[in-house]
Amino acid sequence: MKIPDEVREAYRLWRPTPVIRARRLEKLLKTPARIYYKYEGVSPTGSHKPNTAIPQAYYNAREGVEKLTTETGAGQWGSSLAFAGMLFGLDVTVYMVRASYDSKPYRRVMMNLYGAEVHPSPSSRTEVGRRILAADPSSPGSLGIAISEAIEDCVKNGCKYSLGSVLNHVLLHQTVTGQEALEQMRMAEDYPDVVVGCVGGGSNFAGIANPFYGERVAGRAPKETRLVAVESTAAPSFTAGDYTYDYGDTGKMTPLLKMYTLGHCFIPDPIHAGGLRYHGKAPIASLMVREGLVEARSCNQVEAMAAARTFIEAEGLVPAPESAHAIKAVIDEANACKQAEKERTILFLLSGHGYFDMKAYEEYLSGKMEPYAMPMVKIAENLASIKGLMPDSGSL
Repeated sequence: MKIPDEVREAYRLWRPTPVIRARRLEKLLKTPARIYYKYEGVSPTGSHKPNTAIPQAYYNAREGVEKLTTETGAGQWGSSLAFAGMLFGLDVTVYMVRASYDSKPYRRVMMNLYGAEVHPSPSSRTEVGRRILAADPSSPGSLGIAISEAIEDCVKNGCKYSLGSVLNHVLLHQTVTGQEALEQMRMAEDYPDVVVGCVGGGSNFAGIANPFYGERVAGRAPKETRLVAVESTAAPSFTAGDYTYDYGDTGKMTPLLKMYTLGHCFIPDPIHAGGLRYHGKAPIASLMVREGLVEARSCNQVEAMAAARTFIEAEGLVPAPESAHAIKAVIDEANACKQAEKERTILFLLSGHGYFDMKAYEEYLSGKMEPYAMPMVKIAENLASIKGLMPDSGSL
């Protein structure tokens, strides 16, 4: 299917994004591995999220839609949809997870500059939000809650809802990163043995990984590339969740999705990687993990930030806390190469910069950062909330 000219024109503001050889990181780690990163921080909003915000805003505008509602965690998606709405003349209302709303004020300012209306979630604007606040007035919120609020607002006010991850069309839009990386690796006369991406809802990881999986299926890949998805121990649905049907939001307003999930009632600890604070994973990515096509790993935010600092010392760029989780796995892979005395090529998606995340780095440097790992008993309690959601086989 041809990408519309209007979408291509918007993409030209920052695409193609660079693939960079991390030679200084290789030297610092004393590894024989070759490390490359696809850097999405050069977009107007500083992350990969405009890759899907632009086409979603375009198609809505073409259909005569005037307003979109959405949720956002750390703010990368909210700022990207606000940016896209500005380009295509759409009003945008964003429900921002309260933990991030409070800790990342400049993301909120960016959304306002693009013309969006931003509210902390849970809020008193919706029935779902009021119910959550009645039960816990200090709730840090979650992406599941924010999604429910955005959908309720959409339904009651006759506008449209836009999602920044999880669903198939979002993963498809994000494959622009992997498709470009394929061509850029050919230009470098190299090909990855390992492709790494952090994973919250799954579009970030799928965007970089799925095109390489497609090359393998088509018989064009010169080697059997491993695909590694890295999540947070505070929201470990791949590594500790259940593969079943669940709602995509806390208020049970979405269709049921077959995915790895911690239960739609799950509210994660307030880690700084707000984009990883989601109870489930994209159905496509979940199926790939289920079938053994993708390796799933988890790390806590202290481990991730330590890896980010190593990357900063070598390369200078400050990664977003979400991307830092991928960097942790990359360093582990590079150290394994050193121990085995084997050359391998590692490619990862540096999905955004961390220049709005200095509070996270401040907490890490001061030793005040909590690692946060979801206890198994809490995971079991959350999974109990989805018992009986699996449709009968005859209804599939």
